[in-house]
Amino acid sequence: MKNWIFFCSLAALIVLPCSCQKGESFDVVVYGGTPGGVISAIAASRNGAKVLLIEQTNHVGGLSTSGINTAESEHMINKAITGIALEFYVRMGEQFPDGYFETFHDGRMLNFEKGDPAFFFESHIAEELYNEMLQEAKVTVLYGKYVDSVNKKGKTINHIILTDGTVVNGKMFIDASYEGDLMARSDVSYTYGREGKSKYNESYAGIRFMDDTLSARTIDRHGKILPYFSKDSGLKPGTGDDRVMNYNFRLSATKIDSNKVEIPKPDDYEPSQFDLLRDYLKNYPETKLNRLMGIYERGSGKFEFNNKQDALISLGLFGGNREYPDADYATRKKIFDDHKSYTLGFLYFLGHDESVPEKLQQEMRSYGFCKDEFIDNDHFPYYLYIREARRMVGDFVFTQKDILDERSKEDAVMLGSHWIDSHHVQRVQVSDSTFTNEGRIWHKVTEPYEIPYRILLPKTDEVSNLLVPVCSSLSHVAFCSYRLESTWMQMGHVAGTAAALTVQNKTTPAELKLNTLREQLAKEGVIYKIEELGEYDDYDNE
Repeated sequence: MKNWIFFCSLAALIVLPCSCQKGESFDVVVYGGTPGGVISAIAASRNGAKVLLIEQTNHVGGLSTSGINTAESEHMINKAITGIALEFYVRMGEQFPDGYFETFHDGRMLNFEKGDPAFFFESHIAEELYNEMLQEAKVTVLYGKYVDSVNKKGKTINHIILTDGTVVNGKMFIDASYEGDLMARSDVSYTYGREGKSKYNESYAGIRFMDDTLSARTIDRHGKILPYFSKDSGLKPGTGDDRVMNYNFRLSATKIDSNKVEIPKPDDYEPSQFDLLRDYLKNYPETKLNRLMGIYERGSGKFEFNNKQDALISLGLFGGNREYPDADYATRKKIFDDHKSYTLGFLYFLGHDESVPEKLQQEMRSYGFCKDEFIDNDHFPYYLYIREARRMVGDFVFTQKDILDERSKEDAVMLGSHWIDSHHVQRVQVSDSTFTNEGRIWHKVTEPYEIPYRILLPKTDEVSNLLVPVCSSLSHVAFCSYRLESTWMQMGHVAGTAAALTVQNKTTPAELKLNTLREQLAKEGVIYKIEELGEYDDYDNE
């Protein structure tokens, strides 16, 4: 791995921040350097477009370079990842030495041969590979910028204005951000939260009480409800609301002393916020760390920490993201900071609080942050894991039936296959001594399904030169299958190619001939029809 460190240091110099020249115009402007945005920019540039990628932080790659070190391929139909997304994972695999291994969440190991796609990786390596691919495609990258407003003439976006006053001109725009901020500022219809069952006739929609009612105090000694609980004020299963599933940080950790940094105590640490955890550990003193959070082994002696979906209490901050989807940037920064403080406090509590069983304390303290990850951010991820925020509402909305029943689409442009997977949405107080965690969905998808071009398009009477490959037009239930980086990378590929072809043909995305797009995607290695996938294996059936 020493060669990797040298490669990463060198590649960090390759893609430099740009300063847009006054009056400069781009064929395609991509907002959001997420994995979907990076691949959008690369696809558009490879198809002859002059491309600008605008990233809100100082690092491209979104969650793939902020702790999600997997394509989550163990939940995906084998061979369903295609196009430039697959190229990325293959190029990742070319860098690993012989004998490297990949480990699934449940501990199963995949024999890795040199040249195979590497669906598990390290954040800093992923960032440098994204940078290398952007450099090869000659994409201009602008860092640390946020959209403030959008200038339109009729249905056409002429330019966007960033929060520092920078004006960005473009012919085509792609919103690949996790939040859909460019989309929202373009007066495109959108929603967030959960539809009720009756909206699209979805059995998994709305409020879901699928987990047990648990015994634990939900009030403090003054009778005040504890932090992170919601009151049960007549919640009805199947009804909609404006809540989204839990957010958390995906942390990179190690036990190797030479690469280990002690997990710090947050400045505003308040152990009383973990009273629920204290009570739980008192009742269940044999609890191991992997019951409180997902711990996934990766290569190079690293582990990935995640919110544990069915845990009583974990890394997800219940209710802490309620305002996030439609919030302004200052409010989002506070929500980010609250989640960071909670995360560091949670880990510090487990490692040091005297109420925690000594064996569990020792297990927690055996881990530290990775010295070679997030080196300019105290080894803490750059991005909060925004599992869902806004979702566009186009003329067509992709729903549960399109995943489970009506799997073929006339305008298919890619394949999906991930489980319908929602983390808990809220922790509901049932009484002073009982509660339940609500909102979880966990439905296995055993066959691939086709995803249509239409979900990229705003309503025809709203915007004519915008594509949205991340906050696309899906219901909450369908989004729970769509919402992973490898899927967004593939749809980013579609969006980037479509944007470039639109400019070349002097048309609009809605009027672009589907055959023209699909012929080009096929040349670029994209498989979009189920029958073209051939035989496939479902890793989870092995």
